[in-house]
Amino acid sequence: MRVLVIGGSGFIGTRLVSDLINEGHSVRIFDKAESGKYPELCEIGDIRDAAAVNAALNDVDMVYHLAAEHRDDVSPIALYYDVNVEGTRNIVKACIKNRVNRLVFTSSVAIYGLNVGEPTEDFPAHPFNDYGKSKYQAEEILNDWAKNNELGSLVIVRPSVVFGEGNRGNVYNLVKQIVSGRFVMVGDGRNRKSMSYVGNVSAFLVYMGENVLSGVHIFNYADKPDFTMDELVSEVFNHFGRQASRLRKIPYCIGIIGGLVFDILATITGKKYAVSSVRIRKFCANTVVGVKRIESTGFVPPYKLKKGLELFLKNEF
Repeated sequence: MRVLVIGGSGFIGTRLVSDLINEGHSVRIFDKAESGKYPELCEIGDIRDAAAVNAALNDVDMVYHLAAEHRDDVSPIALYYDVNVEGTRNIVKACIKNRVNRLVFTSSVAIYGLNVGEPTEDFPAHPFNDYGKSKYQAEEILNDWAKNNELGSLVIVRPSVVFGEGNRGNVYNLVKQIVSGRFVMVGDGRNRKSMSYVGNVSAFLVYMGENVLSGVHIFNYADKPDFTMDELVSEVFNHFGRQASRLRKIPYCIGIIGGLVFDILATITGKKYAVSSVRIRKFCANTVVGVKRIESTGFVPPYKLKKGLELFLKNEF
């Protein structure tokens, strides 16, 4: 197929473009940043620019929509909605104009909120931050488009935290702190985290793009079994031949107070810090999702979770 990957210069997008090319598809990238790996395939543009999005969708069979404002410290907050919501609206309008009927969208488990058990895809949305709210609003726009298009094929994938080679996100920062010896466990470490290896997420996106013909299909994505924070940190310690028993821990309440102090400093100085109250809350929360619906698709992840973590640690550290 002729495929456009919006947000294809990013971490997940770059892996996805590689996998699509390996499957024989003709791929183009639309992104506000040039692709480090595939600059010859990249068209620079912003999804907030309706005309640019419309032009990018010309002569396309299928769209992967990965573009988003996703960091915890985006400022101003309106950017979440300008990019994630209105940008998605521009993509839908361009799909209609260019008669593109196949779309795969990466949403997020952030739409469920924190400490809500193990939500399935039918669980009501209850996002706790503006990122989660904006991603859910984007889902609603896409659902309306698909339901009013008899030929429409919409796949929404809600990944848990994604890690892997080339990533500089939360898991990378966690490991970096452990390696440097500066890491302190906030809380008791018994909270569980659903995680997703980028090689598996990309493989699932390709699989669903190739095999879903019509209708709306929503999937949580996580590689099971889940780690507790203690187990995840121990895996990292063991990889580097260190003893996790020497790990320092502080109570959750102390961690939150520290996060609030950094929030105040960020407001006063205008600087962005690695520690914030939001990040402490997310770190200590149970954030797990149910993924049984994936089993019905026939998809088999190419990597086990521990293997993905091993590849990530070897390549990045």
